[in-house]
Amino acid sequence: MDLKAYIRDIEDFPSKGILFKDITPLLKDSKAFKETLENLLKMVQGRKIDKVVGIESRGFFFGPLLALALNAGFVPVRKSGKLPSHTLGLDYTLEYGNDSLEVHSDSILTGERVLIHDDVLATGGTASTVCELVKKMGGEIVQCNFLIELDNLKGVEMLKDYEVKSMLHY
Repeated sequence: MDLKAYIRDIEDFPSKGILFKDITPLLKDSKAFKETLENLLKMVQGRKIDKVVGIESRGFFFGPLLALALNAGFVPVRKSGKLPSHTLGLDYTLEYGNDSLEVHSDSILTGERVLIHDDVLATGGTASTVCELVKKMGGEIVQCNFLIELDNLKGVEMLKDYEVKSMLHY
């Protein structure tokens, strides 16, 4: 199945000059959705994972499903002020502005093996910030995995200390 056929380009979103990769057509097709999950699982096959970290917000589509299939817990990383308990946070820069990410400070224990998942790897700023948060909590990053990688933005260079796998490349 050509899963790229289910990815829609939206120009100038969320700001002028950005070409947004919209995965909602993939999500609404049950066969494409299922095949995507199977492919994401193959990318981490044979690895012991204790926690899957999903990055707000589109990392929440497949992150919990990956966690269930891997018999692991799911940890949401959210924008500042969205989590109800004590958090650990970091500020970061992304391709269209600045933001802050937070995670519950008790969500990852020292030595736990972590899979970081998001939909798109662009400049790598968001994912590298999440890696910093996981390391501060004592987690061991097994892999960073993405549905889409925008190769020309070279985000993988910001994750050079980690194994990175992406399902689709643009």
